[in-house]
Amino acid sequence: MEDQNSRIPRTLPVLHMGNVVMFPYLLMPLVVSDEESKLVIDHALSSDKTMAFFLDKDKNKPEDAGIHDLGTAVTILRMLRNQDGSISLLLQGSSRIRMQKITQREPFIMVDVESINEVNTEDTEIHALRNIAVELLDKIANESTLLNREMVSGLTNIKQAGRVADIIAGNIELQLEDRQKLLELIDLKKRYMYLNNCLAELIKQMRVENHIRNNIQLEMNEDQRRYYLREQLDAIRRELGEADEVSKEILKWRELIQKNKLPDYVAEVAYEELERLASMQPAASEYAVVRNYLEWIVNIPWQIMSKDRLDLKKIERILATDHFGLEKPKERILEYIAVKKLKGHLKGPILCFVGPPGTGKTSIGKSVARALNRKFIRMSLGGIHDEAEIRGHRRTYIGAMPGKIITEIKRQGTANPVFMLDEIDKLGRDFRGDPSSALLEVLDPEQNNSFVDNYLNLPFDLSEVMFITTANSLETIPAPLRDRMEIIEFSSYLEIDKIEIARHYLIPKELENNGLKDYKVSLHKSALQELIRYYVREAGVRTLQRRIGSIFRKIAKEAASGKEINYQIKADQIKTFLGTRKYSLENASRKPEIGVATGLAWTAYGGEILFCEAIRMPGKGGIVLTGLLGEVMKESARIALSYLKANHARYHINPKDFGIYDVHIHFPSGAVPKDGPSAGVTLTTALASLFTGRAVRHDIAMTGEVTLLGKVLPIGGLKEKILAAKRAGIRHLVLPEENRESLEDVSPATLENMQIEFVGEVPEVLAKLLLPAVRTKAPKSTIKRPKSE
Repeated sequence: MEDQNSRIPRTLPVLHMGNVVMFPYLLMPLVVSDEESKLVIDHALSSDKTMAFFLDKDKNKPEDAGIHDLGTAVTILRMLRNQDGSISLLLQGSSRIRMQKITQREPFIMVDVESINEVNTEDTEIHALRNIAVELLDKIANESTLLNREMVSGLTNIKQAGRVADIIAGNIELQLEDRQKLLELIDLKKRYMYLNNCLAELIKQMRVENHIRNNIQLEMNEDQRRYYLREQLDAIRRELGEADEVSKEILKWRELIQKNKLPDYVAEVAYEELERLASMQPAASEYAVVRNYLEWIVNIPWQIMSKDRLDLKKIERILATDHFGLEKPKERILEYIAVKKLKGHLKGPILCFVGPPGTGKTSIGKSVARALNRKFIRMSLGGIHDEAEIRGHRRTYIGAMPGKIITEIKRQGTANPVFMLDEIDKLGRDFRGDPSSALLEVLDPEQNNSFVDNYLNLPFDLSEVMFITTANSLETIPAPLRDRMEIIEFSSYLEIDKIEIARHYLIPKELENNGLKDYKVSLHKSALQELIRYYVREAGVRTLQRRIGSIFRKIAKEAASGKEINYQIKADQIKTFLGTRKYSLENASRKPEIGVATGLAWTAYGGEILFCEAIRMPGKGGIVLTGLLGEVMKESARIALSYLKANHARYHINPKDFGIYDVHIHFPSGAVPKDGPSAGVTLTTALASLFTGRAVRHDIAMTGEVTLLGKVLPIGGLKEKILAAKRAGIRHLVLPEENRESLEDVSPATLENMQIEFVGEVPEVLAKLLLPAVRTKAPKSTIKRPKSE
């Protein structure tokens, strides 16, 4: 209890009401509509969801204006904003609190509070008072059907006597003054004595009411009683103007159930719920719950399908019009349509588009939907932690509703849309559940024909839905989920690809967005090359589009000023719009150096080149690694050093140098995390250069894993690494021999003007990369070695 109280902030926003008293541990549904309460709720949601809940004093008595000093700290469990502007809440009490002082009055009240700890010690008298309270509550349950008997029986399992008293007080009909009095009684004996008196009075009142009711029933037979009650009910409804409305609504639902041609198992449930609705009063709280559930199950498109377009040539033309390149995903969509055309019925595929940002993964999903003549749904999974976002909430919760899968399908109105689950690699996981586990059923073709949402509690067929997921990396996707999807990789764009995309897609789009469609504005090919090489550094085209938009906005400013616009922008004019170059070709200003090697790396955002720098200094043979390196990369550095120590004679390295020098290895861009085994070749080359005094060729980039025996092992992300070298102006690469066959998957355009050499062992690498040693007189070592005794 003390741990819970210690978590309550000292200063809290105040939610105060004139007709509600909140007790600790109890759940309370609440609807608020006033602006002050809305501000308090927004403030609480922006921090830790905790508020102070106080009862207003009697406003009819001027001397009692304000709020009571003792209230309850409450936590917001659920919140739903209604269409009429009100807010539905589910609150849970935490502990009693006492107001110390008001720190703010406008626009809402903020107060400093003190948590009141519950005394857990119980003596014989308290135990006896508790048993009496439970017995009295059991008698009330016998007299009334409104009290849940399971709740009464469950009180015996609760150890804390104070908690039992609060639960009883919160679940029986008491005057507001009595409720507040029970909340303010900290002493358990006094609280139970007051509670038992209230329970005894309530029992007396209920027995008198039941006695009067029984006497009335004895005076008429069963038929008379039914007739009397019906006439009375009809009269009340006529006075309220509800008679026609209720019957009309029941008839409307019945017509909808018949019209929408629901599956038999759904229609059966719908009729059962309709019977329940017909027997309820519109003012009953359960009436709105049943009505809301009926609205969902009746309006969901259980059997409504879009008619697929099966013309392969037309689909291929639409895909080609919307996107340049991306042959693999286009081919996969055409294969799906071809099989469906031949077979007549086919389950929707589960595709996963993996690649760097800006390469068209999300946008091609829209294009696929347009090509197939289907509805398109996009749901971003980034940062989702709650499993209920996928499966929905159970109907027992206040404000419960289905998950986003069913919600979006209902909104679009068809059971076979193209459903894109964006950023599936960025799903969260915490105490609220594991959304990736909930997706296992959704993305399994063998199971999703009977997907059960928690709210509907009815199986829904998702097998006709074409699910497309997107990710930047497969590493963060759980293996069982990854196994259910067909992986299609999106690679970085070549410079020529980016130019074509800019010409046919980006420039027309930005002209339209910036109001320049009717003006004479164009970008020369040389201007696009200048932008791509020196103003953007990315695998996709997102930043390129922003740069083009920036140029056009400056032109739009001139057009809005009344100037005559006629721009044919060339390379030398880009600087006037965007300023100096943001990037340079890394290799252009470099020269062969000792201890500096050029490596290639793969990241979720495309390929990159890495420079490995190594120096040595007097020491005792230690090794220092910097540049935010991961454990695998650190191990690669130790392997490289061990290999050179073991083969010092082969490379004419003085073995004593390893013991009298410390080595420092650094990878620039120290704020960027780096890891992976493919830097083994780069590290070995840099260290070999350092200890042999031979410079490394600056115009060759390398990649490959190295073993202790000097073998060069294959690596992944080959195409991205080749593209990174091309972007940096490097045309000569050294790759592992076992990656030779992998080049077959790389397009000829990517390999154009590239010289690639394959190696299987470290000696081959060093022979190609290390320049002959420059013969200069070596300075005498100033390091004093200890004399041998």
